[in-house]
Amino acid sequence: MTIDNTEGARAQIGVTGLAVMGSNIARNLARHGHTVALHNRSIAKTDALLDDHGSEGDFVRTETIEEFVGALQKPRRVLIMVKAGDATDAVIEELAAAMEPGDIIIDGGNALYTDTMRREAALRERGLHFVGAGISGGEEGALNGPSIMPGGPKESYEALGPLLESIAAQVDGIPCCTHIGPDGSGHFVKMVHNGIEYADMQLIGEAYHLFRDALGYDADKIAEVFTEWNSGDLESYLVEITAEVLKQKDAKTGKALVDVIVDAAEQKGTGRWTVKSALDLGVPVTGIAEAVFARALSGSREQRKAAVGLASGRLADKPADAAQFTEDIRRALYASKVVAYAQGFDQIAAGSAEYDWDLHPADLATIWRGGCIIRARFLNRIKDAYDENPKLPSLILAPYFRDAIETAIDSWRRVVSTATLLGIPVPAFASSLSYYDALRAERLPAALTQGQRDFFGAHTYERVDAEGKFHTLWSGDRSEVQA
Repeated sequence: MTIDNTEGARAQIGVTGLAVMGSNIARNLARHGHTVALHNRSIAKTDALLDDHGSEGDFVRTETIEEFVGALQKPRRVLIMVKAGDATDAVIEELAAAMEPGDIIIDGGNALYTDTMRREAALRERGLHFVGAGISGGEEGALNGPSIMPGGPKESYEALGPLLESIAAQVDGIPCCTHIGPDGSGHFVKMVHNGIEYADMQLIGEAYHLFRDALGYDADKIAEVFTEWNSGDLESYLVEITAEVLKQKDAKTGKALVDVIVDAAEQKGTGRWTVKSALDLGVPVTGIAEAVFARALSGSREQRKAAVGLASGRLADKPADAAQFTEDIRRALYASKVVAYAQGFDQIAAGSAEYDWDLHPADLATIWRGGCIIRARFLNRIKDAYDENPKLPSLILAPYFRDAIETAIDSWRRVVSTATLLGIPVPAFASSLSYYDALRAERLPAALTQGQRDFFGAHTYERVDAEGKFHTLWSGDRSEVQA
């Protein structure tokens, strides 16, 4: 129902930016009994939403920012759903000029967390609350229940939280929404979520590649495997939709749709942000990084075209036991997924320490169980692991996941070695296994690296048998001195 704006401030929340995500969030809010003020630079989009979905709840139609802000109850709550970057800054400034101290601006887009930190500090100076809220679940989640990761001032969540929790996905009666922490923490967590998503998708893609090229399965056969896997430990949204994509036929050719899609994956930037942030924090997110680089390589189409026909060397025979190799891939996929999540949670812990956010991994595992793209059965296991030991050094060390990897390790090695002998690229599988091996190694070759650094740059080193820093006089008598 469209409410006449002359009736005064009636709306509990406003949504500006009515593309698909914004429209679906607005509809979700209205369906849950909230009166929603609508605003878009193009009024046609506002009217299209009202024409198509105005019967779903109470909406207030507005045309200007002043009219939009005037339709909101105090403290005013406005959700921005516009493209990240300059467009977001422009809308924030326009809103801030029309709002009053205590009002709340929520950015629901995929903003870079450092931008959110900057915006939160600037608006705090003006007496306004700014909330960077990561929203995951795509168009369907926005409409039917996303996972929501709001950061910002804790007091703003008192006014905003119940409203967001009402529209979030629910698992076991618990909303997939909680206050993440101060300033940019919500968008930081959403960024890492997306990085894990990149790794998960790459691992699934590598499993598909092995089925296709190592076992010779067609798309229908591979879809059957993923459908079966989705009823077990690998149950997840991404495994589920993988089967659906593989089943889909192309209307023009009758072939499997996946076989007529160009093999060049695009990206919007959140994966790159995750890797850049991890580099700044000194956290090895190798699986996520390989997934980002794999997309970049897939997009280097001219380079790849020119390289077709390069020598492969002598390739091995394909696996003779298809059933055994299928089980090996399943176990390798599970173990590699554990590594991807472990690395993501390591990055979240490092970000929390760097910015003094006091983030709680168990809370994140809880709100990722539903609504979001990486929702999966084993997030319950992750929640349990962090509930049992909030200061767990690595997810891999939790008893359940340690046992799962020990069960999978032989299969994992067979998959990586077989893929290498067949010339099939598996960068995420391989890097995840190498990460695991490096983590469990008693000594790494970094001792040699430190010796080299000391030789050419006098960067010093530590000893295993003494405290302090040391330097060898390489250009002198090569005696050792304490730095």
